[in-house]
Amino acid sequence: MLKSYSLKHELGDELLPLLKAYRDAVNRTLEALWNNIEWEKRKINGKKQWRLLPKYKVDIHSKEYKKKLRDSLLEDWPYAAHWVDSAIKTAYSIFKSWRKNYVKGERKRKKPTARRLFARVKQTLVKLEGERLRLTIKPGEHVYLDLSKRYFHLPKKVSSAGLGEPIITLEKVHLPVHYEDENQGEKPSVAWDFNMLSLDGYSPETGWVRIDTSKLASVHISSFEKRRSVQRKASKSKKAKKILAKYSKRERNRARKHQLEIARVIQSVAGVVDLEELSKQGMYTRSRVWNRMISRSDWRSIARILTERMGEDKVKELDPYGSSSYCSRCGWENKDLNGAVFECNRCGLRIDRQLNAAINLYMRLKFGYTIKWEDGKKRVELRMEGASQRDWWDHVVLPSLLGGCVLTGAERKTPDELVRELHEVVKPKLYAYDRYADAYLSYAYVERNPSGPRTPWRTRSPSSSLSSPPPRPVGRLRGPAQKLSQRP
Repeated sequence: MLKSYSLKHELGDELLPLLKAYRDAVNRTLEALWNNIEWEKRKINGKKQWRLLPKYKVDIHSKEYKKKLRDSLLEDWPYAAHWVDSAIKTAYSIFKSWRKNYVKGERKRKKPTARRLFARVKQTLVKLEGERLRLTIKPGEHVYLDLSKRYFHLPKKVSSAGLGEPIITLEKVHLPVHYEDENQGEKPSVAWDFNMLSLDGYSPETGWVRIDTSKLASVHISSFEKRRSVQRKASKSKKAKKILAKYSKRERNRARKHQLEIARVIQSVAGVVDLEELSKQGMYTRSRVWNRMISRSDWRSIARILTERMGEDKVKELDPYGSSSYCSRCGWENKDLNGAVFECNRCGLRIDRQLNAAINLYMRLKFGYTIKWEDGKKRVELRMEGASQRDWWDHVVLPSLLGGCVLTGAERKTPDELVRELHEVVKPKLYAYDRYADAYLSYAYVERNPSGPRTPWRTRSPSSSLSSPPPRPVGRLRGPAQKLSQRP
């Protein structure tokens, strides 16, 4: 597991010339890459439109090109040569990110430029000497960063298994530290479906897991109403500007607390996290209410926190197209989605709509998928390699959802009544915010009296060290009795 820590330093004046030279080297590399691009006209799949996509004139990843580029940057370079290697690596990473986002339609046809002062330090330029980190500026010239005030454990050496490549700015140094997580490998991969008021996850090992995010949404809604009352006056009054800034900062801090707690719950459940690759830009419509709901969503913030905590190799993004409209059992597409229950007209499956989406995402992770265009319409197909999707669903997914007798919470009308629909049987393992513990805790149903009503009780989250207050009832019940469904 890779974790990054930040520490302040007082070497800004000494590092300022180096950081400016490093930024210039990055921009010169970006300029060279930009000049080796030619624009190719390609047709957009499924549309009558055309786009200009970048294409390299030469092989920019060849050793000859990189050597020529390095030699040009080393002319009149006053610092160690390894700084040039780091600048080239950083510029390639920036250019790759720009090209990826441009193909998606999220960047303009404009050359990327590095504006901030920073430098990525190669491992050959740093050395740990007790409580100090030595940085080589020039051959024989070094500066030392004091690490004695750190708040984390420091590895014994700088290597791929110890301390990674630090990033230095004028005020801080960001240290990536590698830790061995023995328990992380034992946890399963869980696919998560993002929704407005919940996060629904699924894997055969964990079953259906739901995280209630309604409290996070209420933070944005209440803050929006407060800001709207003073937003009109903010352009004319300095006092109103201060109040508006205070409300915005308060909203960010409160939302950040919930985002960190939600990420902690996801990390405690899953060893590998599979998320939807959502883009807000493509989800806006003419509805003002809908656009506000989309803009308040915290999907990317939660994904960013998970990436920082677990590393990029533990957080994967999947194409979400059709995850809610495709039947997870047979692949049939429901073009008329209404309500919270997904109904399949081919195989007769009736299941919770969000659970169906989470299962589809998990199957795309497990089997892989291909994107095809039919009559101008996009379709995502699983790579089952000749296996039956319906048989896999019946032998793997169904037992993980049922597992024998299941408490449903539905009202029992007769003693021998059988549950007729799957969505009535399957209930998720719920995590919700508890204001007494100030954390997201798991909620389980405990049968206190077989002849009386069923009462839900709060239980402590497996990864939480907080001690929960005495259990108390929450929510309302559908009926006075409970019903059991025995899986044949």
